[in-house]
Amino acid sequence: MKTTFALPAISGGTAPLPAARRATRLIFLVSGLAMSTWAPMVPYVKARLGLDDAQLGAVLLAFGGGSMLSMPFVGWLAHRLGNRAVIMSAGLLMCVALPALAHASSVAMLVGTLLYFGVMLGAVDVAMNAYAVEVEHRGGDRLMSGFHGLFSVGGLSGAALLSGLLALGLALPGAATAIAIALASTVLWLRDGLRSDASSASVDVEEKSRPRMPPARAWLLGFMCFVSFMAEGSMLDWSALFLRDVRGMAPASAGFGYACFSVAMATGRFSGDRMIARHGPVWAVRVGAAVAVTGFLLVACVPLTMATLLGFVLIGLGASNIVPVMFSAAGRLSGAPPAVSIATATTLGYVGLLSGPALIGFVAHASSLPAAFVAVAALLVLVGLSARMVR
Repeated sequence: MKTTFALPAISGGTAPLPAARRATRLIFLVSGLAMSTWAPMVPYVKARLGLDDAQLGAVLLAFGGGSMLSMPFVGWLAHRLGNRAVIMSAGLLMCVALPALAHASSVAMLVGTLLYFGVMLGAVDVAMNAYAVEVEHRGGDRLMSGFHGLFSVGGLSGAALLSGLLALGLALPGAATAIAIALASTVLWLRDGLRSDASSASVDVEEKSRPRMPPARAWLLGFMCFVSFMAEGSMLDWSALFLRDVRGMAPASAGFGYACFSVAMATGRFSGDRMIARHGPVWAVRVGAAVAVTGFLLVACVPLTMATLLGFVLIGLGASNIVPVMFSAAGRLSGAPPAVSIATATTLGYVGLLSGPALIGFVAHASSLPAAFVAVAALLVLVGLSARMVR
């Protein structure tokens, strides 16, 4: 007879559903805040270490690479130890990286710290999405879009918070340390709300210990995440350049396009759960992909600045709920633990986020940036046609 055991990381029992929902919302917010806090540090670190643009670009690969490389292993680890254990440990270790980045005094130290930061952020990303699927399952409600909406809020707030502290006169190491302490305190406060009955059930030791290959549908969902993350990455890296170089907007105002996209995405995610509950996930993916395609075509084909800004809004609204639906669907697949399937989808999504802007650059160099946006729209058409996979 095989031995079974209850995972010690969650032996305290099940948290009430409202507490679990609140804890999940806050860990998504903490993750977004931690990630975006790094953005205002970049100019300071570049100047301190005397890096040129090419050197900085090479160094920054360590951040995304750390997340991408850790995610497949983290999926198995979260399945074995429980999502709560991974969220708590990686969440605290993630906070340590912020003051370390602010103190980086050499290129080697910066690369090592960014790699470490990426690994911990990737671990939190996989485990919190797997836990979010558990919370959805317990309550029977659609919640994933709202969770990702709070991640978007964190992404908008972290950079502003650090910039505000710097404007008040705090030195960069002191400001980063203050934010890290606040985030770590929040993670510790969440420990009771992150308890769950799904992971605390008796499980087979041998089954837990053996790595599992994700099912084929997880890879297909991962490809859809790849395309959606590519669309998001194209806005981050190319929207300002498009407004400046193609539409002739002043450089000081060119960032307004990404702001339009970001606010639209956050708005779409906060309203997404109600729409998905009413119309279903297949409808959400089809309509979302269609709206995003319309936005890309409007940006690429209508030579008016206001039409371009409207297109960025449509891209944000359309793409806002595709990834949350994909993650929720991956977590419900049979044949593999939720964390393993979500890790597959997340890893491929990050590949799209990291490589997508570069691929767009290659297409733009060979033809034009509007043509590259049309190519992204064509890939989103494939996502819409594949929407039945999330049923």
